[in-house]
Amino acid sequence: MVAIKPKDLAPTTPVKFIGAGTAACIADLVTFPLDTAKVRLQIQGENQSGHKSVRYRGVFGTITTMVRTEGARSLYNGLVAGLQRQMSFASVRIGLYDSMKQFYARGSDQAGIVTRLMAGCTTGAMAVMFAQPTDVVKVRFQAQARLADGVKRYNGTMDAYRTIARDEGVRGLWKGCMPNITRNAIVNCSELVTYDIIKELILKYDLMTDNLPCHFTAALGAGFCTTVVASPVDVVKTRFMNSSSGQYRSAINCAYTMLTMEGTTAFYKGFVPSFLRLGSWNIVMFVSYEQIKRGMMKAETSWESPF
Repeated sequence: MVAIKPKDLAPTTPVKFIGAGTAACIADLVTFPLDTAKVRLQIQGENQSGHKSVRYRGVFGTITTMVRTEGARSLYNGLVAGLQRQMSFASVRIGLYDSMKQFYARGSDQAGIVTRLMAGCTTGAMAVMFAQPTDVVKVRFQAQARLADGVKRYNGTMDAYRTIARDEGVRGLWKGCMPNITRNAIVNCSELVTYDIIKELILKYDLMTDNLPCHFTAALGAGFCTTVVASPVDVVKTRFMNSSSGQYRSAINCAYTMLTMEGTTAFYKGFVPSFLRLGSWNIVMFVSYEQIKRGMMKAETSWESPF
């Protein structure tokens, strides 16, 4: 992110890498029910198996319906895969962003908007290559609703990995990889670049100091911009990942089917929970990330100079 004050010791790449993954896991623990509600709203309206799907109305209505019909634990379906995803995903896309930005800027501290966008696209795409199977399993778990006979699509995280690989081949674990790369390149650019720029402007014009209120404001702005830009790709990604074998020929076919069957508004299904989730996720993640980085560097300094 934006360089911290000279009096502070700049965080190293390993500190950013570990700190980003840890902060993202904290953010997931706090906001996971909103993410689950978002997924349920996004897949609502598509034709799945023969049973009648539950109708969800709004983010809090969705959460209430899920708690009433499936129990409170259903809000955390896929949490294990979600945490696995964040440790492997956020560590790369967020933790390596500054390093990639410096690479494209050829070591210069002054990075333009194009350099920032290139860095965001690169780390976003790299992260998907590592974390795609965890994302597929997370979405499948969040989308599965308990049937009347109590049957579930998957019995556990490892069972989901095994079942998908067995029934759909190893390629099934990488289903939706291209729309996910597209989505995460967009999300990463919107999220990190917006946060970077807002924080830089706040500090440049002395509106706030480099502390929690500044991080909160920049994260909230980044969450809103990211939701507006990324929602259409996010809905297509969710639908395609959750689809049964042969339901859609490709991500493009999935988007075309949504457009013709449900109209353009389908691409913004779950917008409110998306913003609530991304806004709150960004706030928790970036505030935690900034504090974790500082804490780790202080700890490292105290280890090196104990007296």
